[in-house]
Amino acid sequence: MMSSTACATGVWRHLRLVPELAVPDVPLAAGAWAAVVVEGGMLRWVGPQSAVPAAYAALPQFDGGGALATPGLIDCHTHLVYGGQRANEFAMRLAGASYEEVAKAGGGIVSSVNATRAASEDELFELAKPRLQALLDEGVCAIEIKSGYGLALAHERKQLRVARRLGEALGVTVRTTFLGAHALPPEFAGRSQDYIDLVCNDMLPALAQEGLVDAVDVFCERIAFTLAETEQVFRAAQQLGIPVKLHAEQISDMGGSQLAARYGALSCDHIEHLSQAGIDAMKASGTVAVLLPGAYYTLRDTQVPPIAQLRAAGVPMAVSTDHNPGTSPALSLLLMANMACTLFRLTVPEALAGITQHAARALGLQDTHGLLASNRPANFVLWPFAQAAELAYWFGHKPARTIVRQGRVVQGAPACVPSTHQGFTP
Repeated sequence: MMSSTACATGVWRHLRLVPELAVPDVPLAAGAWAAVVVEGGMLRWVGPQSAVPAAYAALPQFDGGGALATPGLIDCHTHLVYGGQRANEFAMRLAGASYEEVAKAGGGIVSSVNATRAASEDELFELAKPRLQALLDEGVCAIEIKSGYGLALAHERKQLRVARRLGEALGVTVRTTFLGAHALPPEFAGRSQDYIDLVCNDMLPALAQEGLVDAVDVFCERIAFTLAETEQVFRAAQQLGIPVKLHAEQISDMGGSQLAARYGALSCDHIEHLSQAGIDAMKASGTVAVLLPGAYYTLRDTQVPPIAQLRAAGVPMAVSTDHNPGTSPALSLLLMANMACTLFRLTVPEALAGITQHAARALGLQDTHGLLASNRPANFVLWPFAQAAELAYWFGHKPARTIVRQGRVVQGAPACVPSTHQGFTP
């Protein structure tokens, strides 16, 4: 048996692939056993196990036992790094408290800002680490982590530094997103433009220079920032060569998706109130629609994203946890896939592409993540499922699985077969 965090180099055979999530080097007949070759932390070959090139015969051989193989999962929208939690607000709302009453009691985003500012970088790291580990244990191999609970340069820096540290410490691809324009900090009450000027002129350039920003996000909404303020942030990001994305059309149709599309946004996220004009703009720009059923569920929303129209337009749809302390304290991406099917009526192939291929595109990782294909980092999961639909069907189920992340076996272990084994027949 292989030990935890063992090198995954070898020929992994006796696998079943999800056709939509694999690009084999040799055509794979329906029902045929598949194999993947890992060497030097990379996928070197994918295809029928009967056609594994002889050049790989000397590598270790691992029997996948008929497991379903998928790419590593991708959580493309999270607010994973923050201080405190807001379970008390959850209880207050259920007991009948209004938004204003919660706010007067110190709740809402201000609560998370205060707790995040009060926490040290090391404390934030220790708080976020088990949250991330829960997602990794389910098969997540790449994740986005936003700032946005610091709302001041020192504290936004602290959040982004923690995100970078998490990726290094846990061996996972982390994409960092600067969300300084998340909410108006208390000290800027009534001075929204002054704060946006600070975000654009001071915070973003400093953090970008420090190598902490992979993308820039804005919460564009009637309770947050206007279209003009959003565009100012986008222009600042554009001048620095940093891609943008947007919290768009969650509560109302602000036209944010069209603005984001004009700037070639990687994604528009939430989009419950997305218009046809927004859909058309996103299609033209190649912008991904990121669906966040956890927030929809927690807020007891009734406005479903326009799935049929997105499908008809061919806009790629990703699915993510939106993990955050206020509106989506979710730590299961598979549960989100189930909810996207049940609440939003995604098909199983759409849901699975949403947590792999399209999620990768939403992070600009489409050339390295989200598919089982050669010349990509070795990130994949072996599942004890007879059908791919089981990935979205079960919820609360934690099956034994083997996870290969960044070329290392980090969970589970396949059966080894003798290294002299030359046959690849089932």
